[in-house]
Amino acid sequence: MGRFTKVTAVMFTSVMMLGACSKADLSMEKKVKAKTTKNAVVDVFGPHKGLNQKPTPMKVVRVGEHEVNIEMTAQITDIEISKGDFYKAWTFNGEAPGPVIIVNQDDLINFNLKNIDPAIPHSMDFHAAHAAPSVDFANVMPNEEGTFTYPANNPGVFMYHCGTKPVLSHIANGMHGTIIVKPKDGYPTDSAVDREYVIVQNEWYKYNNLEDFTNGVPKYAVFSTKALRDGDLNTNGTVGSLVDKPLLAKVGDKIRLYVNNVGPNEVSSFHVVGTVFDDVYVDGNPFNHMKGLQTVMLPASGGAVVEFTVTKEGSYPIVTHQFNHAQKGAVGIIKVTKDGLDDGNVVMSH
Repeated sequence: MGRFTKVTAVMFTSVMMLGACSKADLSMEKKVKAKTTKNAVVDVFGPHKGLNQKPTPMKVVRVGEHEVNIEMTAQITDIEISKGDFYKAWTFNGEAPGPVIIVNQDDLINFNLKNIDPAIPHSMDFHAAHAAPSVDFANVMPNEEGTFTYPANNPGVFMYHCGTKPVLSHIANGMHGTIIVKPKDGYPTDSAVDREYVIVQNEWYKYNNLEDFTNGVPKYAVFSTKALRDGDLNTNGTVGSLVDKPLLAKVGDKIRLYVNNVGPNEVSSFHVVGTVFDDVYVDGNPFNHMKGLQTVMLPASGGAVVEFTVTKEGSYPIVTHQFNHAQKGAVGIIKVTKDGLDDGNVVMSH
């Protein structure tokens, strides 16, 4: 394979229609007024009025020792980005950030994207891929599907996002997420790690406003956690989600965080209050091993694996040390107790 395949004849026109679709993305002029639960009036993109598509589970099926089929869905789903403040997000699988994808180094990835957005083309750009973007990352038109295949040769923590023009609108409206490619020989610290979590940082701006996406400042900057395995906490990019439901650990645990700043615009100065990072793997690659860091600088799209040991009971805030963004919501908590269970005590926050 290796090429993005259009499933119907309509799909063969998608690249040629890219410019026209981009204009539709910005200026399908009919917009209507809607009210959020906070009674703020916003302009809703006309074809999305009243649309709130139920999250579609991502499908990941291992079909061979080194081959994985992945199916994701582009859809429109309301996301609560702060208590009572809902955003009509453009999403992968009804989550923003989208679900975390976990594969192994040297896996062959057979990827399929279904687009159930009735009005706008979408696509997939994997930062973990060696691909021809103009072919493999081409648009999938509304109510169509497209596929491409690539080998996941490089280990690490990578961003994925919609690559349809204007890319900024698609990312800022919610089409972003993280793929973890696990190194074939593991990390040198694997045997010492007791707990693992995924942390994703993203920003929210005025709804579907390219001018604000381009020249404004974030309304919110937030952390979420995505489930590594069934039963793990899985949140959207909502202010306070990792304060209301802190991540848990017990005294003495060595914790590994897979961290990804999906932006779209801002830098993250990732820091966990009350500890020093024992081990850091920049972009999640075992070759990029550093020790004893206080803060990890993550550019937009940048990833890392960070590891540290919690030595006392209490609340350990997770922040970006860009504290104007922490003030806007980029704060989480790791609650450390004697047995690793939630003791019900109030957590400290920043």
